[in-house]
Amino acid sequence: MSYLISLAVGLAVGLLYHLLDVRSPAPPAVALVGLLGMQLGEQLLPFGRQLLSHWLS
Repeated sequence: MSYLISLAVGLAVGLLYHLLDVRSPAPPAVALVGLLGMQLGEQLLPFGRQLLSHWLS
C-alpha cells in the first residue's frame, strides 16, 4: 500500500512541478524547501491530534 501512496504523491508533485514551471530535478533550494515541507507535513497530523486531545481534556 505504501508503494501506491508513494506513486500517487509522486504523480501529484510532478503535476505541481509542471503547473509551477519548475524543472525536474528541482534546483537545490526548491528541493530543500520541498523536503522541509514534507517533514513538517509528516508531523502536522500527530501534533494536531495531540493538541486537540489536550484542549478536549
